[in-house]
Amino acid sequence: MSEHSTPHFHNSPGVAEIRVGAKEFMCIGALPPFDHPHVYIDMGAENQAVCPYCSTLYVYDASLHGGADPAECVYHAEEPA
Repeated sequence: MSEHSTPHFHNSPGVAEIRVGAKEFMCIGALPPFDHPHVYIDMGAENQAVCPYCSTLYVYDASLHGGADPAECVYHAEEPA
């Protein structure tokens, strides 16, 4: 399976805020099987956005270059067995 072209982030750790290095991304809520419908979020001119499903606050940080802080909030789809 190929890597997502749009970054995917989750909040399984339950943190109050996730800093992300992308203004356009998908929020999946928690790790599967506890994820919510995958929501496309576009911050536009803003530097923060709240997921309408899980209320996670995402804050843009250009220094992360597509990653996240905390780093474990980046979702990587597993390869099929």
